[in-house]
Amino acid sequence: MRRFAILVACAIVLLGTVSAQAETYPSKPIRIVVPFVAGGAVDLLARIMGQKLTETLGQPVIVENRPGAGGNTAADMVAKSPPDGYTIFQTTNGLAISPALYRKLPFDPVEDLVPVTQLVASQLLLVATPSLPAKTTAELITLAKAKPGTLNYGMTGVGNPLHLTMEMLMHAAGVKFQAIPYRGDAPLNTALIAGEVQLAVVPFATAKPNIESGRLRALGIAGAKRSPSLPDVPTIAESGVPGFDSTSWQGWFVPAGTPRKVIALIQREAAKALKMPDVRARMDALANEVVGSTPDEFAVRYKADLARFAKIVKDAGIPQQN
Repeated sequence: MRRFAILVACAIVLLGTVSAQAETYPSKPIRIVVPFVAGGAVDLLARIMGQKLTETLGQPVIVENRPGAGGNTAADMVAKSPPDGYTIFQTTNGLAISPALYRKLPFDPVEDLVPVTQLVASQLLLVATPSLPAKTTAELITLAKAKPGTLNYGMTGVGNPLHLTMEMLMHAAGVKFQAIPYRGDAPLNTALIAGEVQLAVVPFATAKPNIESGRLRALGIAGAKRSPSLPDVPTIAESGVPGFDSTSWQGWFVPAGTPRKVIALIQREAAKALKMPDVRARMDALANEVVGSTPDEFAVRYKADLARFAKIVKDAGIPQQN
């Protein structure tokens, strides 16, 4: 009985401490953990958001890059961090792919991480090095079928949205490309420009400047509709693969157990930052559609994507990773 009373007392003290922390949040620096190297689309948005939250919250917001294991290294670190709102995980819908792709994860993607907000919806682009003879998706498919096994593509991690989109394309078009791994968007774009690799599916944000300068060739937009930022680039669905539709999102997660008041505050501040005119202008330029959803709305989207990607991985025949 005495032991039970002690446990109850400890629980009351803990709850009081958590409540007090929520009331004073934030009282120290916050870190946004990005599971990719610096210079990519996720890192870029994280730094934009970090700067805005530093201004509005009055505490430094630091971006920390933790690449590795297709984003799972960073996800595991955040999942095991104190649930106090001072560690935010910014990632893509690759997090919803991981359970279908890996035999075993060191964290539970549903139980250990809590959705805070979907920041943006992002377009993906199928691009080619300028020396590739194909100028459209249809020409690429024809070339791949005429010369099977001769084309390669760059990827930045097994099972991320970029890799999965290419797998979907190969499956739908009945072609095969050889995968060449790179550590992030920046080195992949450099390799494409130099002709070291022929193809890739890349984030719109990092590819657009290289397309406009002629250093990369855009073959098709992976989503269902064209982008106002590159209106002359057709969708993959328009170019020989009817019904093709693959987009990405970026969102924030925090460790399970983070106080609801803190989660709500983070979401409000993120939504506020995304509505700022200068941020909106940058998002438009990067072909990112601003979302800023509530935690409940993002949770619904996340769980739906878990089911959807499980089917896509199975249909594409992608082997599970260790």
